[in-house]
Amino acid sequence: MEQNDKIQLFEDKRIRTAWDAEREEWFFSVVDVVAVLTDSVAPAAYWRKLKQRLKEEGNETVTNCHGLRMKAADGKRRMTDVADTEQLLRIIQSIPSPKAEPFKLWLAQVGRERIEETIDPELTIERALETYLKKGYTREWINQRLQAIQVRKELTDEWDARGVQKGIEYAILTDEISRAWSGMSTRQYKNLKGLTKENLRDNMTTLELVLNMLAEATTTEISKQRAPETFSENVEVARAGGKVAGDARKAVEAQTGVPVITAKNAAQLNRVVSDMIEGVTLEISHNEQEESKLIVEKNS
Repeated sequence: MEQNDKIQLFEDKRIRTAWDAEREEWFFSVVDVVAVLTDSVAPAAYWRKLKQRLKEEGNETVTNCHGLRMKAADGKRRMTDVADTEQLLRIIQSIPSPKAEPFKLWLAQVGRERIEETIDPELTIERALETYLKKGYTREWINQRLQAIQVRKELTDEWDARGVQKGIEYAILTDEISRAWSGMSTRQYKNLKGLTKENLRDNMTTLELVLNMLAEATTTEISKQRAPETFSENVEVARAGGKVAGDARKAVEAQTGVPVITAKNAAQLNRVVSDMIEGVTLEISHNEQEESKLIVEKNS
């Protein structure tokens, strides 16, 4: 567990958090969240009573919560109950507080949307498009990202057909593909871009995304042709598919003279795009002003 002193602010109030790099999960101090949502003068006592009531009701969320040593207000490290995101949202649902209502409404909306997407899968694509646009991505990048989702789905369908187990085996094969084309594991790639919980593909440039798609699409095709029967054979296929994209990456770098892999993440990439748009807008505005001056001079 890392970053036990990390502080998140909510309405200018402290919420202590810790990042578990191995599980790729944030953990939050439950008593700090209770203090924010209830304005209780004794949040620790409030949490003890709530915890006891939830246990009596057979709530497994409380049972699965565990403790971490976190820095208290006096600077000393003390054990405090922490919860991951899912556990925390379940606890929030049990807190009768006006400040908790927005979270509960949001959870209800998310639940409704997931049910709608199960009935009509096209809604998933439409909402993904809308979300990416709101985040400032270009339509060109979004088109590539949606295509990447389809390529990934075809690969996981192929893995399912070959008996690959979801979870750890998926992760191992994904790492093999990543190493073969980018020279890094998924975790190393995310570290390079300064990411924690964020999706790596959402933080790739168009060229990075295209090469990752090439790696996964090639892996799918090789798997169909070789029909691997064991996990070790699937690993070899993953390496072979990734190598094709790795060779393409090296060829691009040889022609351009610059690395394909970049440390820039989505926030930085979107800022670059915004600056470019602003620059073009200023240039157009300047040109329009110059044209206006010429028209005035010509007519005078």
